[in-house]
Amino acid sequence: ISIVVVAAVVAAAAAAVVVVVVVVVVVVVVVVVVVALVAVIVVVVVKNTIIVVVVVVVVAAAVVVVVVVVVVVVVVLVVVVVVVAVAAAVVVVVVESVVVLVA
Repeated sequence: ISIVVVAAVVAAAAAAVVVVVVVVVVVVVVVVVVVALVAVIVVVVVKNTIIVVVVVVVVAAAVVVVVVVVVVVVVVLVVVVVVVAVAAAVVVVVVESVVVLVA
């Protein structure tokens, strides 16, 4: 029973991570696409070279920030899943020990 419980908790945590990662990736893609479209529109509408350079730099910076945030979020989620899995295993072991002692 204990192994099943631990497996269930780990599976649930993993599923949650997958869902969050998918959502984050979708959001990132949408943001990047929107920013890129805005950049293209600005470049087309404004022929000023300086403004174009500024827009490109801002877009690049935005993409970098988004990527960094995504990586941090994924790492945090993985750590959380590992911690939850270990905690679940510990709880199960402790509970089993107590049950054995009581019995």
